[in-house]
Amino acid sequence: MTEHAIKDGPTPGDGETLETLRLRLAPEIAQAAVFDGWSPEAIRQAAVAADVDPDVAAYAFRDGAMDMIAAWIAYVDTVMAAKQDPAQIATLPVRERIRRLVLTRLDAITGQEEALSRAMAIMAMPQNAKRALKLGWHSADAMWRLAGDTATDYNHYTKRAILAGVYGATLSVFASDDSEGKIETRAFLDRRLDGIIRFEKAKASLMRTPENIFSMARFLGRLRYPAN
Repeated sequence: MTEHAIKDGPTPGDGETLETLRLRLAPEIAQAAVFDGWSPEAIRQAAVAADVDPDVAAYAFRDGAMDMIAAWIAYVDTVMAAKQDPAQIATLPVRERIRRLVLTRLDAITGQEEALSRAMAIMAMPQNAKRALKLGWHSADAMWRLAGDTATDYNHYTKRAILAGVYGATLSVFASDDSEGKIETRAFLDRRLDGIIRFEKAKASLMRTPENIFSMARFLGRLRYPAN
């Protein structure tokens, strides 16, 4: 073992980075977490299944459950991207693009609903709330980018915030949905996506009206001379 490895901990073999190792172990950890939670035992089982040195695996997730969950989410991001044909998805309406991307994510974690429930409980803890929000935002951003969104104004932020909320709520339904083919989850997702589309249409209509376009000069004028 090198001096660097002794100082910083074990290192993966064959030139593999800790980041790629985390991605490789993430689905195995999630599977183990169905029974053992997001725990050191889940890491150990994943290491055995992936033929990885358990000490190296433990070091890769040395900061605990949130590191495991973050790696799992990153893994789902990669699965979602790998399963999309950019040319094909570009032919779909925006609503269907987002729907397909969300369903691809759900398909990737089907059978691991118990691990998902435990992950959401951990992410809901006050000390993890900030990181959980960042993870949700990142997944929403990944979906919008794959859907072809190029907005750089405030729409960039509102779209991601709304989708992150819809996706989070859909995951909650998915985790406890025992209907055949997850039909209840799909119906819930469809209703929420319809709501997004209605909101975006209403917003676009409102912003086309000149008096509703934001003006810094008008805003400052109203601060100085408020309406009676």
